[in-house]
Amino acid sequence: METIRQEAAVHVEGTATVQREQFYYDNAIVRNFAFATAVWGVVGMLAGLWAALMLVFPTSVNLGEYFSFGRIRPLHTNAVIFAFVGNGIFMGYYYSIQRLLKTRMWSDKLSKIHFWGWQLIIVAAAITLPLGYTSGKEYAELEWPIDIAITVIWVVFGLNMFITILKRRERHLYVAIWFYIATFITVAVLHIVNSVELPVSFMKSYPVYAGVQDALVQWWYGHNAVAFFLTTPYLGLMYYFLPKAANRPVYSYKLSIIHFWALIFIYIWAGPHHLLYSALPNWAQSLGIVFSFTLIFPSWGGMINGLLTLRGAWDKVREDVVLKFLVVAVTAYGMATFEGPMMSLKNVNAISHFTDWTVAHVHVGGLGWNGMLTFGILYWLLPKIFRTELYSKKLANAHFWIATLGILFWAIPMYWAGIMQSLMWKQFTPSGQLKYSFLETVTYMKPFYALRGFGGALYVAGAILMVYNLVKTVRSGKLLANEAAEAPALVKEYKKHKGEHWHRWIERRPTPLLVFTLIVVLIGGAVEMIPTFMVQSNIPTIASVKPYTPLELQGRDIYVREGCYVCHSQMIRPFRSETERYGEYSKAGEFVYDHPFQWGSKRIGPDLAREGAGNNRKSDTWHFNHLDDPQSISTGSVMPSYAHLVRRSLDVGTTPVKIRAMQKLGVPYPEGYERQAVNDLTTQAKGIQANLKKDSINVPADREIIAVIAYLQRLGTDISRKDTTKNPIALNK
Repeated sequence: METIRQEAAVHVEGTATVQREQFYYDNAIVRNFAFATAVWGVVGMLAGLWAALMLVFPTSVNLGEYFSFGRIRPLHTNAVIFAFVGNGIFMGYYYSIQRLLKTRMWSDKLSKIHFWGWQLIIVAAAITLPLGYTSGKEYAELEWPIDIAITVIWVVFGLNMFITILKRRERHLYVAIWFYIATFITVAVLHIVNSVELPVSFMKSYPVYAGVQDALVQWWYGHNAVAFFLTTPYLGLMYYFLPKAANRPVYSYKLSIIHFWALIFIYIWAGPHHLLYSALPNWAQSLGIVFSFTLIFPSWGGMINGLLTLRGAWDKVREDVVLKFLVVAVTAYGMATFEGPMMSLKNVNAISHFTDWTVAHVHVGGLGWNGMLTFGILYWLLPKIFRTELYSKKLANAHFWIATLGILFWAIPMYWAGIMQSLMWKQFTPSGQLKYSFLETVTYMKPFYALRGFGGALYVAGAILMVYNLVKTVRSGKLLANEAAEAPALVKEYKKHKGEHWHRWIERRPTPLLVFTLIVVLIGGAVEMIPTFMVQSNIPTIASVKPYTPLELQGRDIYVREGCYVCHSQMIRPFRSETERYGEYSKAGEFVYDHPFQWGSKRIGPDLAREGAGNNRKSDTWHFNHLDDPQSISTGSVMPSYAHLVRRSLDVGTTPVKIRAMQKLGVPYPEGYERQAVNDLTTQAKGIQANLKKDSINVPADREIIAVIAYLQRLGTDISRKDTTKNPIALNK
């Protein structure tokens, strides 16, 4: 690569001497991330379309063990969030940071390590998730070796970015840089705290948190992954690329300041709104509601700042396809950030939670905000660094309208379906009986799922059209890998001028900005989590709740491996409709041995919290047949077959190490129990085998399906007794 030259030139302007330096922007790294964004975007969207079609054609689209819905859905979310959006973030970062700071990235080597390391992480995710290696925590499914790799690569990226900021030629840090700094430090904190886990083997671990505590940490992470990976970096990109594309300054500097500080302070408190009406302490739920509702103000401040930047330029918006994408993106951001606070209100959340309404809400943000902004940036950026014109503005306009229609066909049916879903779940007959079985509500959803699939197909088709357009654009130009630039050297001494805004002080000091940002974002998490972990009364114990038997523990791990939590919840809310359908509402003390928690966030299938207890209890034979061939037991079910569990032998050799791991996490198995665990597992498995044999089902006792049946039959049985004392819990043998 061409050696970077830095030359000093002296110019005389009036009586002032200005020292200028020549340098080169690194466009090669921008190109790499741009290509990765486009490719992974199509891959991630195709995985999502595939998952959507599985709910319409569950038997014909499902391709077996490694490509079931429970494995493809996490693959889709990880691919879209971390591969498509992640590469899009870095593409925009590397382009804008260099120009905002008037310097090349500090280290080309670190830039390359960052790029290739991130792509290898994505490939690792694409391999391990279909194979069933998962932590079972939404948006954080990747297992511990990959978590460590993510940490290392994130530090590489942050180090390169921050040293570049320190070596800048531009004294003041533009608003986009504030958001970039906040993203780096907050994502690092979120990832590390949520990924504290105890390895059991090379690709298996248990989170150190359990039950209610794990749920709080997970949704503190999950909501703020949306906040600080899908929102704040894209707001930074909005503040750079929208004014650039419109050739206009940002509407309001003061509004930018309010938007930034209010957003990063309030966002971090909002995670508990994912756990309303759950076993989470009420005070934590209330905090989540208050701050979630308050989020509407800074969020809309940012949207208004973005849209009003275009004041006087609407004629240009009609003609410029890039601005069309950016305007729809900012509008979708406004819609999503209005709807989110509304959904955090308890009366609305009682309808929306566990339904397709939430899925629609998330995708308005994902498809509209992240997707359309990324498309607009790609169309604007690639022709510039390849020194050419966009191959076809007509194709880009076609992409815009196809993608916009795709979003509408995707979201509107899902809003309708979600509200209908919830109302059907809650409907009673005049005699006081539940009007609809859960399976009936699934059947009613299928036409809406089909429309969703059509919308998704349109959106993917638009993305493929974009890739074709960009490939032709790139081939018509030539990459300017090292773009020459010139800027004045940073003058070390600075004198504050009259009337200068007070916020300018911190804009000139990146290290204090980083520290203050860290403090601001830690406050909310600390206030919510410290009492939950330190105050025993927040998680009361129940004496009848016992640790899982070895067979049940193995069955639970298989349940997590198969991604059952993406379709089934294990959290009965205190509504009459739910207690009538499922049984007694869930208590915090039930989950003290759940590593990880399995409360879920969507009910494609019924809640399983009381599956093994009371009126919900089904025979071992029913569970066997249902897992082997769901449609033969539940006509109209969209559940895939788990026939491979009948064929696969249970790895009982892992039982002792799992028991020891649980003991380290505080689960009260007797000392030395790992030596007895396999014998107890075998005894319980033979009991289930005998029950199946009575119904002419001959299956060896060492099959995985036996362990899953044991786990399902255990669910909800611990609190059938009225013992709610706080005595130490002994092992249930």
